[in-house]
Amino acid sequence: MAIPIIYNLRSVRARWVSAIVAVLGIAGTVGVFIAMLSLARGFKATLVASGSPDNALIRRAGSTGEIDGTVPLDQVKVIQDAPGIARDGDRPLVSPEVVVIAAFPLKATGTDANVQVRGVSPDALKVRRNVHMKQGRFFQPGLNELIVGRNVPSTYAGLNLGDTVRFGGGNWSVVGIFDAGGSAFDSEVWCDAHVLSQVYKRPENIFSSITVRLTSAAALTQLKDSLTSDPRMQVQVDREIDYYEKQSRGLTTLITVLGTLVAGVMGIGAIFGALNTMYSAVSERSREIATMRAIGFGAAAIVVSFIFEALFISLIGGVVGCAAILPLNGFTTSAMNWQTFSHLAFAFRVTPLLLGIGVAFALLMGLAGGVPPAIRAARRPVVLALREL
Repeated sequence: MAIPIIYNLRSVRARWVSAIVAVLGIAGTVGVFIAMLSLARGFKATLVASGSPDNALIRRAGSTGEIDGTVPLDQVKVIQDAPGIARDGDRPLVSPEVVVIAAFPLKATGTDANVQVRGVSPDALKVRRNVHMKQGRFFQPGLNELIVGRNVPSTYAGLNLGDTVRFGGGNWSVVGIFDAGGSAFDSEVWCDAHVLSQVYKRPENIFSSITVRLTSAAALTQLKDSLTSDPRMQVQVDREIDYYEKQSRGLTTLITVLGTLVAGVMGIGAIFGALNTMYSAVSERSREIATMRAIGFGAAAIVVSFIFEALFISLIGGVVGCAAILPLNGFTTSAMNWQTFSHLAFAFRVTPLLLGIGVAFALLMGLAGGVPPAIRAARRPVVLALREL
């Protein structure tokens, strides 16, 4: 025979002070856990959004990223004639690029932060179709002109449309702002690759990487086989979206691990709070439990009843924690991308899946805090409890 649910609800209401303490402990733990996971999810989503399944990124074999990549001009010419590359008329959609790091002052603190400056070809917007001009115009090849991602003007001083900024030993004019759809490019500064090489006194015919537009997503294998089997080439070919997914793993894993550790420590405290609440309930309701046992409710019914009560409290805590963290969704923050050593702006991503994980985590804490008191309540001798009446 099952104990009516209304009995547990009335019990929670009667002991609302201890129940609120348990709810707040669980809510705080769930909130921190989801916040850290949404931070990691946002960072990964921002980097992965930078890549396209229809693009390939080519760099020196053995390089860990674009910063340490070197692709000479003679290899660029081989790449332009390779099979699987889309064309705009007779022009192959290939963008040889130079990537450097420059320091710009943050608006919030005034301290310098590393920004990734990407020298691109005039065909960069045709190669990367997810990038389009939002304000101003595209830079003119051969001139010291910059276009900046949409996050740059609000993050760094001196990089608004129309500003003139000095870095790398040259003066640059900001002539446009582009929108890259929430990807990592929104935190970058772009200019002409040849001009950037000249200003930084880099070898003029050496590039960091080559981004190409494929005729289709399936053409990657054809391109890769052609380039890696050519004895003149020493390159590695990745689908662009796969490259950026790999770039996100380091910091994403770090944030997830740290978030799990913090939530684990807080979760232990929340479990002890739930244990305290439920043990107090057992102590205060010993005569009620004995009476229920005497009129026919079995030990299993007592256990289920107390576990339900603990799960009910933890469910409220989980929902409160999820509701408290929802305003963070879309909130923009920034962090150092350890793969490129550059500052990257990205938004928290609180997804339905993360909310579900948060509620499940709350229920798990409730279960851990509810089972021992429930077993104790069921094992309490009926005769001894009845004598207290």
